[in-house]
Amino acid sequence: MVSNAKQRSRWDILFDILKVISEEEEVKKTRIMQRANLDWRSFKRYFDFLVDHGFLRAGDEAGKRKSYELTKKGQNLLVELQEVTEMIQE
Repeated sequence: MVSNAKQRSRWDILFDILKVISEEEEVKKTRIMQRANLDWRSFKRYFDFLVDHGFLRAGDEAGKRKSYELTKKGQNLLVELQEVTEMIQE
């Protein structure tokens, strides 16, 4: 059986995660993982990279499960990845 599905690059996956977070308020890990169409292991690897490098941060609401948002650095990366994606598709 041959799969016609295009495998996403690392940049595509990072872009998808950043895009999901930018489109929703107070988004939690499970929702990000589902909308970015990733399994838990892959999601965790990319998500941890984004948090560890300061592209994402956890919201500050006590007593609630953590929600995540883009930092300024994350917003800049999203814009740059969008620009590269558009150039490649032209």
